[in-house]
Amino acid sequence: MNKKFLMTFLAVYIAMNILNFVIHVGLLGAIYQTDAVAKIMRPAADAMVWVHFVTALVFSYFFTLIFSKGYLGKGIGEGLRYGFYVGMMVAIPMAYDSYAVYPIPYALAIQWFCYGLIQYIILGVIAALVYGKQQ
Repeated sequence: MNKKFLMTFLAVYIAMNILNFVIHVGLLGAIYQTDAVAKIMRPAADAMVWVHFVTALVFSYFFTLIFSKGYLGKGIGEGLRYGFYVGMMVAIPMAYDSYAVYPIPYALAIQWFCYGLIQYIILGVIAALVYGKQQ
């Protein structure tokens, strides 16, 4: 694992956790507290928040690994495209499969998809910026 990869991996991991907080606590926190959603979630005392940090670590590693294997050094546009592709691959199934299985409002599924797609695009841009130009 070279320094460029490690720095990109860490930047993606930190950004992912910050974006998760902004999305799920800031933007969606009130929705999670509505009766329709709160009844299917664990109570705060039982929540296993540490799992989110572990899965973010695994995701960030593979997100960066795949990015580094195909990176052509074309800058931010390449990061935007990569983030969009990953977002479409991950956010659509997560949002709509969850909607199909759990009794969540459709508006929440749409927001999970939209915010997820935006999140992955931002992560792609970060990866492109930190990974830098091909030398």
